[in-house]
Amino acid sequence: QVQLVESGGGLVQPGGSLRLSCAASGRIFNIYGMGWYRQAPGKQRELVATITSGGSTNYADSVRGRFTISRDNAKNTVYLQMNILKPEDTAVYYCNADRAVTSTGVYRGVWGQGTLVTVSS
Repeated sequence: QVQLVESGGGLVQPGGSLRLSCAASGRIFNIYGMGWYRQAPGKQRELVATITSGGSTNYADSVRGRFTISRDNAKNTVYLQMNILKPEDTAVYYCNADRAVTSTGVYRGVWGQGTLVTVSS
């Protein structure tokens, strides 16, 4: 079994920065793609950024140049550094692992519980 636990959300002023973390727990051998998604009130969940196990990244146009995704494979952790935050970045941010190989099997589409980011003055 795999669990993803996000941390680092909170209230920040426009122009500020936050760093989100997502740690995967379990007897994990490997996690392939990991990513961050977000869901604002009244909107659908959308992709923010993804990163492969080899470090290749992909970003939504709305965050490219402001957000940076990274991961530490040894710690099974993915990060999202968010700079120059805007009010429209306000959302619940979710961590995702697209495929996790563990001692108990392969788990696909694993989601964390989400962490709230509020950008407001």
